[in-house]
Amino acid sequence: MVVTGLGARQNHGRKFRYFKMIEFSLTSLGRRAASMAAVTAAAAIVALSPAKAERINNPVAEFTGVDKITGRIITFDVYIDETVQFGALQVTPRVCYSRPDTEEPKTDSFVEVDEITLDRKIRRIFTGWMFAESPGLNAVEHAVYDVWLKACKQKSDVPAPEAATTN
Repeated sequence: MVVTGLGARQNHGRKFRYFKMIEFSLTSLGRRAASMAAVTAAAAIVALSPAKAERINNPVAEFTGVDKITGRIITFDVYIDETVQFGALQVTPRVCYSRPDTEEPKTDSFVEVDEITLDRKIRRIFTGWMFAESPGLNAVEHAVYDVWLKACKQKSDVPAPEAATTN
């Protein structure tokens, strides 16, 4: 609706002002002009939005672990699809993604964590995504150990696992 003017009117001896209103539809503007304006606006939004950076697939995931009984905090590197034991936990990252340094940090890893029970059975206690920027979101909280993702890296001081040789 569009305001077109201001008028005055008598009502039981009182004067009051009112707005005259007119309704209009897309046909009065022209559907073609409206659709062209929408296409132009959408193109401007796409052109002005920043390009998304490709995520980096890293071969090493860096984790931090806490032993709640001893108070020991340790940082350890794990190669993708390899398993490292931290206390009674076995940590296996499946992928580890990060973004370039020029972008907002976003580091995530798909991780499987198994617990070795007292009767030597392996029990899966966590399968899912961990986010380095939100360590409390999907960290593994065990009765004795906590583990969370710290970073994804291209290389590690830990030697890479050797490729399996066939004889």
